[in-house]
Amino acid sequence: MYSVKGKYTVEVCFSPLSWPLFERQDAVILITDIFRATTSMCAAFQNKVKSIIPVAEIEESIAYKEKGYIVSGERDGKKLDCAEFGNSPFNFMELRLQGKTVVMNTTNGTQAIKMVQKGDNVVGMAAFSNRDAICNWAMAQKRHIIIFCAGWKKRFSLEDSLFAGAAVDYILKNGKGDFHTMCDSAIASVDIWNQAKSNPRAYIEKAAHRHRLRKMGLDDILDYSMQLNISYCIPVLRGHEIVDIG
Repeated sequence: MYSVKGKYTVEVCFSPLSWPLFERQDAVILITDIFRATTSMCAAFQNKVKSIIPVAEIEESIAYKEKGYIVSGERDGKKLDCAEFGNSPFNFMELRLQGKTVVMNTTNGTQAIKMVQKGDNVVGMAAFSNRDAICNWAMAQKRHIIIFCAGWKKRFSLEDSLFAGAAVDYILKNGKGDFHTMCDSAIASVDIWNQAKSNPRAYIEKAAHRHRLRKMGLDDILDYSMQLNISYCIPVLRGHEIVDIG
């Protein structure tokens, strides 16, 4: 898999702590937070939500709520006091949200988004549910691609890294020779994907965050979150908002 051929590189950042080692300002960056932020964003746009405003600080969520915005948010899986609901994909399927802007604040995903809002980066939101659509869009930008795993409190997470492998595998196979990787974390993520791809849902039972969700009674999202290509949405950061350009 290691190759120096191809105009553009594909890399994987396994943790926000590693981001300074990967950071650049002219790349396509695919943020992934499978349990639950980016999966929920895809569900929101499937439900025709107008836009999502990602925020990192609880004070920001409070300020938006005071302005009349619909606020979703959690910390460690628990709904923020200022939020109407948490960040389950199922929360974003309510008909009342169609055509609305929702403010989202999460433990991991929106923090990662804030880290990459620099320079000329193009930023997309990636999940199993929209893998092919978001990867095809990323390849069409003709730039280096970095898959940024939001992780769990800045640590490696198995579910995000598994998705990264699924994305790298797809890009290298469908990039028509334009993309290559010399990145060990990208190669390792594909190895994880190759081990899991026959049954990703069963494989993810190994993940620590899967068991955290079970203890909190929030694991009803697992089957939905592990489904591949059930959405054609392409959530992309435009200014301070995420919109669907799919």
